[in-house]
Amino acid sequence: MDRFDQYRVFAQVADMGSFIKAANALEVPRASVSAAIQQLETQLGVRLLHRTTRQVRLTADGEQLLERVRPLLAEVEDIDQLFHAGQRQVSGRLSIDAPSRVARRLIAPALPGLLRRHPRLELVLSSTDRAIDLVQEGVDCAVRIGTLDDSSLVVRPLGHIALINCASPDYLREQGEPRRPGDLPAGHWTVGYASPKTGRELPWESLSEDGAGQLTQVPARVVVNNAESYIACCLAGLGLIQIPRFDVQHLLDAGKLVEVMPAFRAAAMPVSLLYPHRRQRSRRLAVFHDWFAALMQPHLDS
Repeated sequence: MDRFDQYRVFAQVADMGSFIKAANALEVPRASVSAAIQQLETQLGVRLLHRTTRQVRLTADGEQLLERVRPLLAEVEDIDQLFHAGQRQVSGRLSIDAPSRVARRLIAPALPGLLRRHPRLELVLSSTDRAIDLVQEGVDCAVRIGTLDDSSLVVRPLGHIALINCASPDYLREQGEPRRPGDLPAGHWTVGYASPKTGRELPWESLSEDGAGQLTQVPARVVVNNAESYIACCLAGLGLIQIPRFDVQHLLDAGKLVEVMPAFRAAAMPVSLLYPHRRQRSRRLAVFHDWFAALMQPHLDS
């Protein structure tokens, strides 16, 4: 293994904090990863990593080396991508994490077009409604909807996605149609949604006619923590929900759900792409960014 490959292995181990995870991400045997680190430490004459049975941490020398090799690795990847692709093709594997409904309703149906344009691209698509550690789980990029916590990740805002209020026809026949948020506390139910991050049930949000935000406490007979169950409970007539329009447009078109209180929607939610700093120059990631931004454009709040 040459010096550049040793640097690449070292950066992967440092970022993932694990020899095994780094070996899986690089698709090489764990023994090769261990050997590369040992050879690099011998050649440099310093210890780069503190190893324990539970974790791997950088030494002071390791931190200094990582800071220097990151831009070098990014530059070499750019050069490789430039000369590998005669027709601006990108190649290799890109790991993406997205909310389950975004993955199912938007990304998956459109993937054939992306892969036809870039046949050497391989996409690993994971979907979850919880926050994950991109570096620890070896994810190159994450799609996130909602306000983000401060972090060391690079954030690329794409715009804001509109939320609408929905109910099933059966629910409206039984409970009547609410006209404004003030109608909700008496005689109406919501399907409660518990934040995957905190576990707390989120309140009903709305913007008044003058644009001011307001929260309304509405009782819920059932509380869920993922989008699939949220929509399913609404279809079953268990209460009102607030949901991105793209997520239920097919149900609105089929008459299975009905939009209510269109003048009192919740504030639009930001849509962003997040990725670790070390991957910010990948051409694979740039291709996905441009493709996903175009895919989201029709669903963004103008």
